[in-house]
Amino acid sequence: MRIHLIANPAVESTSGDSTGPIGTRAGGFARASDAYLAEGIVAEFVALGAEVTGTSRPELPPESVSGDRVRDLGRHGALIAQSVAGAIAAGESPVLAGGTCNHLVGMMAGLQQGLGADARIGLVWFDAHGDFNTPRTSHSGMLGGMPVAVVAGLCHPTWREGAGMTAPLATDRIVMVDVRNLDPEEATLVAATDVTIAQLRPDAPGPRVDEAVMDLAARVDHLYLHIDADVLDKSLQPNHPTAEPDGPDLAATVAGIQTVFATGKVRALAVVSVDPTGPDGSVSLASGLALLRESVAAWSV
Repeated sequence: MRIHLIANPAVESTSGDSTGPIGTRAGGFARASDAYLAEGIVAEFVALGAEVTGTSRPELPPESVSGDRVRDLGRHGALIAQSVAGAIAAGESPVLAGGTCNHLVGMMAGLQQGLGADARIGLVWFDAHGDFNTPRTSHSGMLGGMPVAVVAGLCHPTWREGAGMTAPLATDRIVMVDVRNLDPEEATLVAATDVTIAQLRPDAPGPRVDEAVMDLAARVDHLYLHIDADVLDKSLQPNHPTAEPDGPDLAATVAGIQTVFATGKVRALAVVSVDPTGPDGSVSLASGLALLRESVAAWSV
């Protein structure tokens, strides 16, 4: 397979809140892509039978920063979308290695642009959180807790449309995996839609990952697999600002990832929100590398 590596698209504050800067690199998440490259991720992909035939580093230039954070997230998303659509046109598989969950919007926009208006695209969302808040449900106003709601057309159309995503994603084409921490109002909103929440852990209530993913794959043409590293137990992402305890280990998570790739319909991949800095950075980086490595291994079969 031919991979297009989208590296270091981090131009926002670590928290992704409504007040942090955009247009400048800030926070540990912005260093993940360079850390992956320094650890030899490209050579690892080659060893797995893949080839990195394209790379891009979408960054919003200072002169394009408006100061309106939502608008600027849309503008940055448009740059990510351009990379994704270009990769698809070149016959490459887009892999976002680095950045945050806010880049979901640009990734979905690029898939729409590259695959065509009639393409039925599904989202498989591995995360400890739903990121399905809107300004009306959020307790914090944190924009990093809203990207799935944005692509579903529930809030911030300026962000979605600015990224070039013309049609919202129908909620029956969203499978959330794990999401063990939802705000009460967010949980109510999810329950009012056709979103499916699937489980990696046998003790958690709800449908299993394989059941939910196979059902989704039967109804769509393509899948986008988005993995926030905080889906893992907190011990494996100790310095993640929204790390959650009682999560799956790496083996259970990889098994779920393999189920998604077994559909044969994955068109793009992201592994986001890894902070390689600080005393616990090596643990977080190792987990992020493992998620990338195992994903590409499953994709290359």
